[in-house]
Amino acid sequence: MADRRRINGPVGTTLPPVFDAPPPRDIQRTERPDNVSRKIFLKTGVTPSASGSAYLELVNPDGTGPSNTSLKLTCTVHGPRALPRSAPFSPHIILTTHVKYAPFATKQRRGYLRDSSERDLGVHLETALRGAIIADRWPKSGVDVIVTVIEGDQDRNAPENHRDDVWDIMNVLSGCITVASAAIADAGIDCVDTVAGGVAALVAKDALSQPTIVIDPPVGDFHKIYAACCVAYLPTRDEVTNLWFKGQLPGSDTVLYNNMVERCLIACRNANLVVVTALKQAVKPEQEIS
Repeated sequence: MADRRRINGPVGTTLPPVFDAPPPRDIQRTERPDNVSRKIFLKTGVTPSASGSAYLELVNPDGTGPSNTSLKLTCTVHGPRALPRSAPFSPHIILTTHVKYAPFATKQRRGYLRDSSERDLGVHLETALRGAIIADRWPKSGVDVIVTVIEGDQDRNAPENHRDDVWDIMNVLSGCITVASAAIADAGIDCVDTVAGGVAALVAKDALSQPTIVIDPPVGDFHKIYAACCVAYLPTRDEVTNLWFKGQLPGSDTVLYNNMVERCLIACRNANLVVVTALKQAVKPEQEIS
């Protein structure tokens, strides 16, 4: 009688697998001006079963893997729909946001339940969208905005002990705001303006350089990040619906804070142009958008 618990080895000789060496860390990166954002790909109507949906990618020109993108987000909007009978009366729409990383989105595998960082992203996203939606148009109604992070904005070639998810969350929030704004517009929900997200950071490009402020910072391209700022902005109304600072900055240096916010607004305007162009292409796909 055969022993079912015994794992027999191969009959013949085998050779261990040989993998390619990782790419060198000192690769030549493309120089990007400090006030220029990365290219954004945005498409609406990707999920037919939802009321509105959108898909966003950030292009990474220095990507060494099979894909040259560094951030992938998808958003679905369900509603507006009537609240259940047991719910209390609400004179305005009830907005619910849900942000979740895919298990394979980051270097460290994510769980299936939301952690504290994902809940923080949901709170900031709700604050950013609430200032754009005309909530009085839908009393006794609710809408669900669900954002899934397919791939985070992290350096895949970085060592395992190099934790950059602290700053990656700022770029993710900016992308969540932009893709959610496009999905809400695709769902036909009235808004005062299309809200867009932008990020600026105080970084050092190498160990000897002075800190400078850059917009849309890729986490793996800089030696050190001192602080970062994420802003949700309504360009037409010139209003800010959400502001989030992270890092250590002197509280008395108000000029530095103002400069970071101004750089964020530049990134927001660039992202808003992409949102408007994508919505125009969805309405009139047969016409070329100049």
